[in-house]
Amino acid sequence: MRHTTLGRGPVSVTELSFGAAGIGNLYTPVEPDRATAAVDAAWDAGIRYFDTAPHYGLGLSERRLGEALRTRPRGEFTVSTKVGRLLEPVPGAGAGTTGDDLATGFAVPATHRRVWDFSADGVRRSLDDSLGRLGLDRIDVVYLHDPDDHADEAFQQAYPALEKLRAEGVVGAIGAGMNQTAMLTRFLRDTDVDVVLCAGRFTLLDRSALTELLPEAAARGRSVVVGGVFNSGLLADPRPGATYDYTAAPPALLDRALRMDAVTRRHGVPLRAAALHYPLRHPAVAGVLVGTRSAAEVRDAAELAARTVPEDLWAELRAEGLLTEDGLS
Repeated sequence: MRHTTLGRGPVSVTELSFGAAGIGNLYTPVEPDRATAAVDAAWDAGIRYFDTAPHYGLGLSERRLGEALRTRPRGEFTVSTKVGRLLEPVPGAGAGTTGDDLATGFAVPATHRRVWDFSADGVRRSLDDSLGRLGLDRIDVVYLHDPDDHADEAFQQAYPALEKLRAEGVVGAIGAGMNQTAMLTRFLRDTDVDVVLCAGRFTLLDRSALTELLPEAAARGRSVVVGGVFNSGLLADPRPGATYDYTAAPPALLDRALRMDAVTRRHGVPLRAAALHYPLRHPAVAGVLVGTRSAAEVRDAAELAARTVPEDLWAELRAEGLLTEDGLS
């Protein structure tokens, strides 16, 4: 599994990386043993970069990931987590709480509530809490998580706090993770971030990151980690009823995905393999995060990553008007 240094290093990621939202009970419960088996399978497949967040299952993802990695050599893996949402206990809620957190997508008891906080103090509190849940003494990468509606606080307070933490050695690399490109590009231009995490905006169906974000990262020698390569489902299984960015796929996008599927099949390649490989064609992309919740899903992702995608496939997608590759290798 290829390793790539993030920005100036020494932190690195593997080109196929483990997105840990699933083991935080994203949408449906995952048994503890199954979550551990997923992390074990990732390790066996050579994956050494694991991404989590307090948001994922109200801390459950961090706790499970930390436990699964506890016996692994600390110098051999990279963990990223995120700041911007503090978890505050709900008065009267305990282990027996029956209400769930599905309103935010996670099947866990609603024992805590998320509070947006991009203050310097909030960043440090969030990081301290994450260190405790993960059972680590340092975090390799910390992202500002979805600061879309909190730009002033994120740039004026949260980012400087991360810079100080990086200088103190508590954090290895710093950045921001979002589902948009404009603010991520601003982080690259106006701050000294090492890496940005861009979800859903550099895929076979949405290549908006090619306009400014990726050229900016390449020009500044910074890294981009790409998530959401399947656009929440359409590029994994294109069919009527499939989802695109967590809602029903519009007919025009479904038709485009089906046409892409027909092309990739002619080359003996599943569409989801092409979707996974596509972002890695850009020199600024350090790795692709794939969310998995079982050992079987991890092994499937590893098999897709190991496939060879022939240049003729990309050429046919271009010839069919389904792909433009400005700036790609």
